[in-house]
Amino acid sequence: MRDNVKSGALTEVTFYILLSLYSPKHGYAVMQFIEEKTGGRLSLGAGTLYGALNSMLEKGWIELFGDSEGRKKEYLITV
Repeated sequence: MRDNVKSGALTEVTFYILLSLYSPKHGYAVMQFIEEKTGGRLSLGAGTLYGALNSMLEKGWIELFGDSEGRKKEYLITV
């Protein structure tokens, strides 16, 4: 991802991931949300999505929600 935090610029993919995480979602639900909201124009692969999620976790933009020891991790945008 080539997000420029200082200038406020986000990639389209990052924008949609953050938008999807307004309520807690696991990775597959994020992929479905993005595909639905873009009418199928954006379709993320697992590697792209989880790479982006890890990057956003490191930046503090999102956080793990609830019990992360379960099979599916859920993510939520931070305030």
